[in-house]
Amino acid sequence: MRIIHTADIHLGSPMDSKFPKEIAEVRRGELRKSFANLADYARDNGVKAVMLCGDVFDRDQPYKKDKDFFYSVVKSHPMVDFLYLRGNHDREASYEGVEIPNLKLFGTSWTKYSYENVDIYGIESCEENAVSMYATLELDPGKINIVMMHGQVSDVPGKDLVCIPKLRNRNINYLALGHIHMPSYTMLDERGVYAYSGCLEPRGFDELGQHFFNFIGANGKFFVKRVDGAERQILEYSVDISGLKDAYAAAERVKAQVQFNPKFIYRVNLTGEVDCDTDLFEDDVYSYLKDQCFFLIVRDRTKKKIDLASYEKDMSLKGEFVRYVTESGDFTDEEKQMIVHCGLRVLEGEDCDL
Repeated sequence: MRIIHTADIHLGSPMDSKFPKEIAEVRRGELRKSFANLADYARDNGVKAVMLCGDVFDRDQPYKKDKDFFYSVVKSHPMVDFLYLRGNHDREASYEGVEIPNLKLFGTSWTKYSYENVDIYGIESCEENAVSMYATLELDPGKINIVMMHGQVSDVPGKDLVCIPKLRNRNINYLALGHIHMPSYTMLDERGVYAYSGCLEPRGFDELGQHFFNFIGANGKFFVKRVDGAERQILEYSVDISGLKDAYAAAERVKAQVQFNPKFIYRVNLTGEVDCDTDLFEDDVYSYLKDQCFFLIVRDRTKKKIDLASYEKDMSLKGEFVRYVTESGDFTDEEKQMIVHCGLRVLEGEDCDL
């Protein structure tokens, strides 16, 4: 018996606030492609059931393109059951009026699907069942028991929460969770574990690194392994460029420290101290590096070395500002350097994060 656990696919996710329009459109297509690839993997590896633990779609009323795609993938893999438990993003009306034999749904009371020696239970959280659901879960200790839920793990029950203490010592072998977009795997009790598969495909810089779906074997010995199912990874690096005076040298230092993969997405933060007369050159560094990967963001997070004494007789607005800060008794020397650094950048028309 072979099963896949995945969640948080978020078909139709806009991503326009995270990437330029053309990149966001490509990434939306790759969300669909990753799910199609997972379905093909299930078919080719004798998987009987794919557990979709919430948020297949990014919204309650999915776009027709995404709904048609999802239904088409499910229908074209009739040898695989797709067990879908709706999450907080698509709980209202994602599947109204759809009947597909191998698309198995859940509701607000416990539903069970059985495969050989495996029982798979699932329930969708709502205000009415958030506390009572735990008392109604009854599992056969002689079976391999898998429980599907969507929510944040918690020590207390509640809507969109998964109360771990109330699930311990309940004969659960594997608690399959959705909602958290980074993968994790934790002991539940002496018998079982609970796991977030994470999102299938990362959508922003809050979803860094590798992403997986979980492949579960339940014939004889029970085992779980992670399978990399993503089209791309999103990675972030900070590179110290202290002492460098031009963009080319900074780009070369970045290349020496970052092993770029042409398929991946990167954000590079330039850090360290540079001379006060060094121009902000993140755009130039970007131009040297942009062809190294699929998409790149370069951010200047350097601090300029500032000789405060050199502003003592400067009659410009900058001089007035520096003298006001340095003569103040309200700040430490370190704080004065930070305030002057940020203030001078603002006076130059640049953005500054304290």
